[in-house]
Amino acid sequence: MKEILDFLKDLEANNSREWFDQNRERYDITRKKFLAVTELMIHEIRQFDDQIPALNPKDCVFRIFRDVRFSNDKRPFKSNYGCFMARGGKKSGFAGYYMHIQPGESFLSGGIYMPQPEHLHAIRQEIYYHPQDYIRVIDEPQFKKIFTKEYFDKLKNAPKGYPKEWEHAELIKNRSYAVGHPVKEEELYAPDFLVKAVDLFKVLHPFNRYLNRAVDENL
Repeated sequence: MKEILDFLKDLEANNSREWFDQNRERYDITRKKFLAVTELMIHEIRQFDDQIPALNPKDCVFRIFRDVRFSNDKRPFKSNYGCFMARGGKKSGFAGYYMHIQPGESFLSGGIYMPQPEHLHAIRQEIYYHPQDYIRVIDEPQFKKIFTKEYFDKLKNAPKGYPKEWEHAELIKNRSYAVGHPVKEEELYAPDFLVKAVDLFKVLHPFNRYLNRAVDENL
């Protein structure tokens, strides 16, 4: 991981097309390394999540090139490598497992971030009619201890069509159903990092399974 982090640190400090072109070989080398890590992660995740197919790592890794057409931030490149492993690939809309490598901001996460409206509606329906199943998943002690970051982007009030006075209304205010675990740089360098990452994703598995079941049953 050190070679990947070193490249990303230099890219963050020299985010220009000229610098990138001069360091294209470093990019190619580190991207291949990240693809290899992603391939290993896919293999290990498939040992406990039978919904994950034999994905092509290239279909899971996000581009490093930024789309700046509608952004005030005109930096041409991201300063991170990220991969999302889910049934149907990273654009399928299903819950999955995400690994984000970035200087000072690395993390492991999962769930569904910014779901399509029909998927979000399906999850809310499932939670509304079977709230205890969802509560059992998110209140599991190990899950709560590990996944301390929440990417929920909550509404102020219960969504339209749901009673505001419902006792579990907070659970359906989410715009996203995704959680994360921060990773320190020294953890990335540890020889057992990938083993620990897989163990962490095992704890995440029931959360993803619930969300995907909700999408499958309500669409």
